[in-house]
Amino acid sequence: MNAWRDEPRAFLRRLFDAGLAAADPACCVPPALAALDPPGPGGRLIVVGAGKASAAMARAVEEHWPGPLSGLVVTRYGHGVPCSRIEIVEAAHPVPDAAGAAAAARILALVSGLSANDRVLALISGGGSALLAAPAPGITLAQKRALTDALLRSGAAIGEINCVRKHLSAIKGGRLALAAWPAPLLTLAISDVPGDDPAVIASGPTVGDPTTAADALRILDAYAIPLAAPLRAWLASGAAETPKPDDPRLAGATYRLLASPRQMLEAAAAEARRCGVTPLLLGDALEGEAREAGKVHAGIALACARHAFPASPPCVLLSGGETTVTLGGASGRGGRNSEFLLGLALALGGAPGIHALAADSDGIDGSDDNAGAFVAPDTLARARALGLDGQAALAAHDAWGYFAALGDLLLTGPTRTNVNDFRAILIA
Repeated sequence: MNAWRDEPRAFLRRLFDAGLAAADPACCVPPALAALDPPGPGGRLIVVGAGKASAAMARAVEEHWPGPLSGLVVTRYGHGVPCSRIEIVEAAHPVPDAAGAAAAARILALVSGLSANDRVLALISGGGSALLAAPAPGITLAQKRALTDALLRSGAAIGEINCVRKHLSAIKGGRLALAAWPAPLLTLAISDVPGDDPAVIASGPTVGDPTTAADALRILDAYAIPLAAPLRAWLASGAAETPKPDDPRLAGATYRLLASPRQMLEAAAAEARRCGVTPLLLGDALEGEAREAGKVHAGIALACARHAFPASPPCVLLSGGETTVTLGGASGRGGRNSEFLLGLALALGGAPGIHALAADSDGIDGSDDNAGAFVAPDTLARARALGLDGQAALAAHDAWGYFAALGDLLLTGPTRTNVNDFRAILIA
C-alpha cells in the first residue's frame, strides 16, 4: 500500500509528526547541556526561560542535569508540564497579561545580584516576546497590550514587531543578560523565526540588539500605528536604547540554537523519501500575506501536476517561515495557516490529486484551538454543498469557520515545541 496515494491525509500528518519530533525538547536539550559549566565555589545554577517550548525544555534539564538547580520559566497557558525544581508559570500569548508581567519581574529578580561563580541557563523559544512582559519604566501593561494588539493586526513581520517590543521592555533586547552579569549565561534556544536570528527569537532577551529605538519608531510610523504619548516619549529618549552586540557586559553570554524550522522540514523530507515521495523544499523562512503565499504555492503545485516541473509526482512541497494576516477591522476566526490553506484551495480550484496540510508547530494556529487544517481536491465542492463561500470567508478572515464546517481542522493540542509554520502539499 502506498500511504501517500491511499491515505493522503494520514501521510501529510506523518510528515508533520516527523518534523515535530526533530524539535522535541526531550531530544534536543540533553546533548546541549554539555556546554553548561557547573557553578564555581559557592555558586548556584539558576534556570530561567520563556516561550511555548520552555516548560518542556525545563523538564529535560531537570531530568539530565546531575547537580542542584532552581529557577522559573514562563510558558503559554496550556503548555506547561510538571517540574520539581524549576517553577512553571503560565501566561497569555500573543497579547501579554499580568501573569506574564509578574513572571518577567520575578525572572529579573532571580538573576540579579549574582556573582561570577553563579551560572544562568536561559531556555528561550518562540512566544517568549509576549510571555516576558516587563514594561520599560513609565510604561503600563495596558499600553503594551494595546500596542501589541495593533501590531499583530497591522500585517507587520515578526522581526518588525519584535524590534518594537525590545525597545519598550525592561527584559528583552539583551536586558536579561545585563541583569545576570557578571554570572556566565548560556542560552539554549529553539527558533520560530525566519532566519533564526537570536536577536529576533523571543525578542532576544540574552543577546545584543543591532536595532535601535529609531528603527522602532520608523516601523510604527510605517504601519500608521497610533502611539500613546508616554510610549513615543520613551522611544525618543536615550533610555530606550538596548545593549548592542559589542557591549562588554555580554561577553560572558553564549548562545546555542537547538532546533529550527529547517531541521523540521529536513526531517519531514527524510520521511517523505522513506515513503517513496520526492520532497521539494521551498524554504524555511517564507514571509508575506498568508493568502498570497497560498496562491504562490498553488502555482508551484499545479506546475508539478501538469508539467512535472519543478518536480515530478509523486512529490511533496515543503515550506516553513511565518506569514502574516492583515486583519484591519475584520473579526473572523482563523490563524495564518488556515488562511494560507483557504487561499491555496481557491487558487487550486479543485485540481485533482493535490492534498495539503498547513499548521503551526506549537499546535495553535493564531489564537484558536486548531494547529491548522487540511485541503483536498474536493474541499471546494464539499464547501459549496454546505452553502459555504470561500471568497467571502477569506474576505472576513474566517478560515477557521470554513474548515470547521467541513470537519477539516487539524487538532493536536499544545505540542510544547515551536519551530514556526509547517506546510506540506502532496501532488499525487
